[in-house]
Amino acid sequence: MNLKLYKPLCIFDLETTGTNIGKDRIVEICILKVFPDGSRESKTWKVNPEMPIPTESSAIHGIYDKDVADSPTFREIAPKVMEMIKDSDLGGFNSNRFDIPVLAEEMLRADVDFDLSKHRFVDAQTIFFKKEPRNLGAAYQFYCGKTLENAHSAEADVMATFEVLDAQVEKYEDVPNEIAELSDFSTQNKFADLAGMIHFDDNNQEIFAFGKYKGQKVKDVFQKDLGYYGWLQSADFPLYTKKIFTKIQLKSRF
Repeated sequence: MNLKLYKPLCIFDLETTGTNIGKDRIVEICILKVFPDGSRESKTWKVNPEMPIPTESSAIHGIYDKDVADSPTFREIAPKVMEMIKDSDLGGFNSNRFDIPVLAEEMLRADVDFDLSKHRFVDAQTIFFKKEPRNLGAAYQFYCGKTLENAHSAEADVMATFEVLDAQVEKYEDVPNEIAELSDFSTQNKFADLAGMIHFDDNNQEIFAFGKYKGQKVKDVFQKDLGYYGWLQSADFPLYTKKIFTKIQLKSRF
């Protein structure tokens, strides 16, 4: 084993009813726990999501309502999942953006206090994207079938970038061709809450990314309008987002 571990690492993957972090549910979870000495243990649970599994989701992971009808709910297995991961760091593929947020929602929904600050996260997809060529030259070759001459020359780079962008819009049906929508599609932000409702400003302060207080510091809003905090807690937001709001609200009182 090439990984150097000082505590166990739990690699996990979820199959779900869909991709909405706040609303969709787990239908299968598999955890591989790797210990510092290289030994391993694994566990897989089928989960009754307590909601119908959309046919389009079943077509992807092959799990249908009948397959989980007699399976335990996540609330029933949550203590076992927590026992397995409580002393571990967490890893997966695209786990930072999907699997970990969904797991956090399910844990909180099951009344298990899942504190993400106690774990480190390793996302193999992010490492893949960082280490394999993702520069303009690689994109130009992939999308346009051409070699980028005079790379890092401003003129050559802007010409190639336009060709790549135009080719991307043509290649992918779900990539919009209008600039306003394309801007949203291609923007990535550092989120405080996993679901993207709380961003950080240039001073690393949490700010609202939506609503009437969009762009304002969350703690400042809670100090002047505590009723807004109450509304957020009763509204249809992901549970982990609400948990972050609560932490900020508690800090804003001092």
